[in-house]
Amino acid sequence: DIISTVEFNYSGDLLATGDKGGRVVIFQREQENKIRPHSRGEYNVYSTFQSHEPEFDYLKSLEIEEKINKIRWLPQQNAAHFLLSTNDKTIKLWKISERDKRAEGYNLKDEDGRLRDPFRITALRVPILKPMDLMVEASPRRIFANAHTYHINSISVNSDHETYLSADDLRINLWHLEITDRSFNIVDIKPANMEELTEVITAAEFHPHQCNVFVYSSSKGTIRLCDMRSSALCDRHSKFFEEPEDPSSRSFFSEIISSISDVKFSHSGRYMMTRDYLSVKVWDLNMESRPVETHQVHEYLRSKLCSLYENDCIFDKFECCWNGSDSAVMTGSYNNFFRMFDRSTRRDVTLEASRESSKPRASLKPRKVCAGGKRKKDEISVDSLDFNKKILHTAWHPVDNIIAVAATNNLYIFQDKTN
Repeated sequence: DIISTVEFNYSGDLLATGDKGGRVVIFQREQENKIRPHSRGEYNVYSTFQSHEPEFDYLKSLEIEEKINKIRWLPQQNAAHFLLSTNDKTIKLWKISERDKRAEGYNLKDEDGRLRDPFRITALRVPILKPMDLMVEASPRRIFANAHTYHINSISVNSDHETYLSADDLRINLWHLEITDRSFNIVDIKPANMEELTEVITAAEFHPHQCNVFVYSSSKGTIRLCDMRSSALCDRHSKFFEEPEDPSSRSFFSEIISSISDVKFSHSGRYMMTRDYLSVKVWDLNMESRPVETHQVHEYLRSKLCSLYENDCIFDKFECCWNGSDSAVMTGSYNNFFRMFDRSTRRDVTLEASRESSKPRASLKPRKVCAGGKRKKDEISVDSLDFNKKILHTAWHPVDNIIAVAATNNLYIFQDKTN
């Protein structure tokens, strides 16, 4: 049941999570009512369905696990909701719809579904719709398969609402939502000789307003912005974002910790945010030479990189997200801690998502980590952090101050305390 992705829809009324078992669970926000005035922020289970099953690639003798890597909602066009979900190889478009009426009084079949003898039908009936208990149905509308040799790490819906991209370690493909049997390869960084491979694609995303612009990040800590108007194959980027490395801080782990695990455009489209192992950086799209903001997530782990390398935690892929107004950013850390940074005041806070600290309606207490020296009463020592408890996936409501935080197999939803 380990949660592997969390995503709010465009209105924020639905929240989807995907897990390692290939399931998608959708939560719906409760509407406020007079009997329970504080229920507005509560989310309850709306629908659960099995999105992917484990498969086996017989040609390559590879097991394809069912784990959901990413979920992306499509903007709502009618009463139904649509989302894309992907595992390592196959992307599926799901329709989630409600049924609260059923037809009764068929001519050719009985109420239990058995066909009637045509010779015994003497009168013509007009079927009528009768109300029934609400049913939420999830049905697969499209299956986009066989386009990725490597594992898919990102999907992103374009602002034209007709196309989307999917990215794996070496290639990015462009799909039309109506066409499943072909996609266009728009980025290919695979070298002719695989021994010359120096970097892989780690994340990719479309610009929120310009349908021809997308970015992708690499394991070398660089971000490339591409314009699909310039050429069909975007191997030559339009912009290249890279922060020059400080030679004094270079170490054996420099390349590993500079790998970017997530990239997200701001809602305004002016900025983008990247997450590497120790920090979150905010870039202005008009300035490629260095980020305009760098927020340290857990700088106290710099002295612990050796043990984090030995237990493989150094390869953890943390995601990051913007709030609705782009004024704050959030990302996860270890020990079930997550970090929030206010961009205008430069204030930051560490909060904990755990059953002990998260009583309903109780305020979260800020946590502090003591890097060394004398530890104060409220502080927690670096040596006592639990690296098995990590928050990799977080999501922020597109309008309100409501956040969703996935801590291993628990989903926590917090909201701003209203007076």
